[in-house]
Amino acid sequence: MMLRRGLVVSAALGAGVLLGGEWEHWRASRRLLGAHPGAGDRRAIVVLGYGNRGARANWVNRYRVRAALRALTATADDVLVMCGGSVEGPVPEADILARHARELGYAGPMLLDRESRTTEENIRNAIPLIEDADRIVIASGAVHAEKARAHLWQQRPDLAERLVRGHEYRFGEVTLMKPIEAVIGRRRMHRAAARNAPTG
Repeated sequence: MMLRRGLVVSAALGAGVLLGGEWEHWRASRRLLGAHPGAGDRRAIVVLGYGNRGARANWVNRYRVRAALRALTATADDVLVMCGGSVEGPVPEADILARHARELGYAGPMLLDRESRTTEENIRNAIPLIEDADRIVIASGAVHAEKARAHLWQQRPDLAERLVRGHEYRFGEVTLMKPIEAVIGRRRMHRAAARNAPTG
């Protein structure tokens, strides 16, 4: 009886953790969006690279490319902006992302930032590539995408007004990783907020 009760309690706690991760990612996918997109159909989808030791996309980068492709519309004005330098391997993350997008059948335009090494640099280096976009999507995990949107609000609030929801969040997708990403992402955002807080 005690064993059965313990298993039930453990299962309930595990389900609660997983649902909490889903809830946090769902909320993150809806935060820090803009209110004034442009009048046209030009959409830039910024894909944030993740440390990749080899030349082939790891599972995180494959996930981010899939999220980016889900955000595409039927218009020919969509462009993918691949971001990431050579952080953990010899090949820039932007090139790895671009190659995987082509492998998945994407044949549209792409712009690449091969220099950035952090999320903040991803956004800074993407700004010249997205200034003409009417709508801007950040493609990554939901919590990480929220962090990137925060950087855009800090660096270029006029462009941040054009931020729209992507399709990075899907219930049940990479569910086991969501609680971990939520905790790590929140800690990093709190640290960043503390660094940027006014002093004196």
